[in-house]
Amino acid sequence: MKMIKSIEALLAVIAIAFSFSGCYPDEGLDTPVKDDEIVLKTELDRYIQTNFTDRYGMAIRYKFEDRFVSPGEQAVPPRLDVVRPMLDFIDEFWIDPYLEVENGQVFFENHVPAEIVFLGGFIFNDDGTVTLGTADAGAQITFTNVNAIDPDSAEWRDLQLQTVYHEFAHTVHQRYKLPPSFETFSPGGYTSAGSWFNLTDEEALQRGFVSPYATSSPNEDFAETVAFFLFDPEFAEKFTENEEDCTTAECEARNEGRERIRQKIASISDHYIRVTEVDLEALRAAVQAKL
Repeated sequence: MKMIKSIEALLAVIAIAFSFSGCYPDEGLDTPVKDDEIVLKTELDRYIQTNFTDRYGMAIRYKFEDRFVSPGEQAVPPRLDVVRPMLDFIDEFWIDPYLEVENGQVFFENHVPAEIVFLGGFIFNDDGTVTLGTADAGAQITFTNVNAIDPDSAEWRDLQLQTVYHEFAHTVHQRYKLPPSFETFSPGGYTSAGSWFNLTDEEALQRGFVSPYATSSPNEDFAETVAFFLFDPEFAEKFTENEEDCTTAECEARNEGRERIRQKIASISDHYIRVTEVDLEALRAAVQAKL
């Protein structure tokens, strides 16, 4: 009943307004109205403006736009109720570790992407693969599967951390190139276009890579290695510490792969110190302290 009365009152006001408009000259009706005068910001938008846009120059895009995915890709927007928890997540696990290490804040603020995009689910591609996240020349990082947010789930958390550390690592080689000789550590291990997903984790390790996707190109190898080094608590056990008393060819091949990964980590760490002045070991310690 209150709603009906409100509607009747609103109609009466509109009728009066129209009757008045015929009695007075159209003064000021051609004056344009600025967008910021008519856009009503929510509490969430104001929080984003203060804590991300004003502070870092970083826009948070949670309202879906077609430009967020390429033709042939499918994605869904995030639910509104997961946006703030997701902001807290990236604040704690991505931004804070950089702020805690020496030169990390300067590096982060100088390399932070202009846009962070949240998508509710994964990006599904025409070829049957799934895109976990994307980076656009350092200007945009896209998080997927936000609707399933669960920081207490190691599977969900590791996926998001792998995505953000991977995509943020791309900004390093995009701006400063790859470390010298990086492409020589696993010269015969890279896969042909579109075939990386045919490899198993075991086969990738034997070739000297932390994941099958790392074999797709030197740039992806760099980004994957950085990401796994930062977020995986068992990185050394899996990828750099040799198995003892090897008695099989497979074991020897894994250890040979680990030697290549050790070379990559040393090269990447030196590169980070030289071009960003950030100690990757210290950054890993800051990340691991939060897990």
